[in-house]
Amino acid sequence: MFKKVLIANRGEIALRVIRACKEMGISTVAVHSTADMDAMHVRMADESVCIGPPPSNKSYLSIPAIISACEVTGAEAIHPGYGFLSENSNFVDIINDHGIQFIGPTAEHIRIMGDKITAKETMKALKVPCVPGSDGSVNSLEVAMNVGQNIGYPLIVKATAGGGGRGMKVANNKDDLENAFLTARSEANSAFGNDEVYIERYLTNPRHIEIQVFGDGKGNAIHLGERDCSLQRRHQKVLEEAPGPSISAEVREYIGNICSKAVASINYAGAGTIEFLYENNEFYFIEMNTRLQVEHPVTEAIYGVDLVREQIRIASGFELSLNQNELHPNGHAIEARINAETLPNFIPNPGTVTMFHAPGGLGVRIDSNLYSGYQIPPHYDSLIGKLIVHGRDRKEAMERLKRSLDELIIDGIDTTTDLFHDLLKNKDIIDGNYNIHWLENWLLDK
Repeated sequence: MFKKVLIANRGEIALRVIRACKEMGISTVAVHSTADMDAMHVRMADESVCIGPPPSNKSYLSIPAIISACEVTGAEAIHPGYGFLSENSNFVDIINDHGIQFIGPTAEHIRIMGDKITAKETMKALKVPCVPGSDGSVNSLEVAMNVGQNIGYPLIVKATAGGGGRGMKVANNKDDLENAFLTARSEANSAFGNDEVYIERYLTNPRHIEIQVFGDGKGNAIHLGERDCSLQRRHQKVLEEAPGPSISAEVREYIGNICSKAVASINYAGAGTIEFLYENNEFYFIEMNTRLQVEHPVTEAIYGVDLVREQIRIASGFELSLNQNELHPNGHAIEARINAETLPNFIPNPGTVTMFHAPGGLGVRIDSNLYSGYQIPPHYDSLIGKLIVHGRDRKEAMERLKRSLDELIIDGIDTTTDLFHDLLKNKDIIDGNYNIHWLENWLLDK
């Protein structure tokens, strides 16, 4: 087992990893920019190292600075959290060359799943159901038109290196396709330095269902059920729950087994999430995230498993400590992402938190780096906390979320908590009757 781990991240996820390490008797190293000198993860780690100025490319994305922090502190391994360098295969290769272990999958698996075309081809070969679409990238409008003719409309044009909704455009018919194709390529080139795109059938009313998988790199793998992440705005998740309201135990076992067998067959190591669109009782693979997800706490709540602890064990060379037969979901969990944003336009609102009070009680967890007096820097993502509740069933979890939101106090800045107060009064949300377009349509109608 590692003696010292460096966390190459900030905010609530850095705190989350520190807590797991402390329970395992592992010393921790926090890295931080000059803007994060007073951040909670810096206070809670055993050691801390300043790695640069506020811009991410000069601090949290600076590979030389992170390696230097490992060398001066003697850290043996790096946990990347999510975002930043968590899915950067080049980073994994470089730190491995320096004798530092990456707590996550191999660089090869990150590369395979980081390119959406290669990922889809890989999943097809592993018998994972995929969305009908182009065979590989589409490099000309003529080829795009042929794809449209072959699989029908509506279509969605996607950047192969995409993420966060950038480089994605919908074409409802042949006339729309030219503009969608050219715009998606331009956005992709601007955002990712790569204008390669591919085309898929656009599903009109799907849910977003993701399966949590875990492999040990030795041919063993498990799944920990699904999460429903359909409540989204601009392709960014807002609320997640597990189990999914639309998924039966039989369906869960069916798709979960497909996913665990797939990752076992390629000797995948660590945590991963296989994401699907789900419509008319059919699953369609869209991507695999080769890291811990923001919404991992809802899975931890219903399965009673510390996913970060398992990540660290596997990176240390151990086999899985769990087997599929002992994994059964217990109750229901919901996560609300709290952002420092001003409604109704979701404008980022950094500033000083004059008062912070976290809700408590049975089945309530809040992952946050806030404290009274904390100055939220303007340089990073606006996520400031995740409120997670667990109940015996979905109804109890929703009532617990309402109560917890009432207890939560964040003064001095605007937050998105009022959004959840409104959502929890809506009949569609209460009934679990929503899809990936529901939230944006609801916001337009308000």
